[in-house]
Amino acid sequence: MIETQDVLLASDGARRFDGYVARASGPRVPGVVVLHDMFGLNEPIRAIADGLAARGFVALVPNLFWRAAIAAAIPYDDDKHAVAWERLKAFDLDQGARDIKVAADWLRARADVNGKVAAVGFCGGGRWAFLAAARAGVDAAAALYGLGISQHLDELPKVTCPVQLHYGLRDQHVPQQEVDTVAAGVQGRPGITVFRYPDAGHSFANPVRPTYHPAAAALALERVDAMLSALR
Repeated sequence: MIETQDVLLASDGARRFDGYVARASGPRVPGVVVLHDMFGLNEPIRAIADGLAARGFVALVPNLFWRAAIAAAIPYDDDKHAVAWERLKAFDLDQGARDIKVAADWLRARADVNGKVAAVGFCGGGRWAFLAAARAGVDAAAALYGLGISQHLDELPKVTCPVQLHYGLRDQHVPQQEVDTVAAGVQGRPGITVFRYPDAGHSFANPVRPTYHPAAAALALERVDAMLSALR
């Protein structure tokens, strides 16, 4: 039985740093901060948290757009894509990394979490997952089709936890050059692994998007679960 609730992580004046938690009853288990894509805290990302809870983790999706002019989820409708991209471009990465640390610390302090917390992110959230590994003190991180991770390779010396980077090689938003630059940058770094999916495009793990690739998604999530299970 999965228990879910909306939670308040912090506030700043009238702004509320909200989030969504999913958990199953049982012993203390690892926590997972699930970092949404540019569309925000919507039903598909809640479903990912529910799936993690069903597999024995406590999952928290923080609304990292809580400081933005539009804090709510933006629909996937084609005419809303420009709005979502603009919101992502305006995102303050430094403040976002601090907010992720707030979320990770909040999750780590829960009585049902065993003290270990990972970050798993998608698209823009994939970039944030890498920053969580460098700046937020998480115990593991996974980025699926993360945007712009190559811009943060100078922070690799601060990454001391296991990290997985998952890329579809038909991704229209993450060019091959980006994948190659990241792979070369992390080469030889213990605990950091790059996975490539030749036939997968962007958002290949999101079942409501047209680029969903079931086989790639299943393999990527299997690999992520193995990393998370090592935190038990």
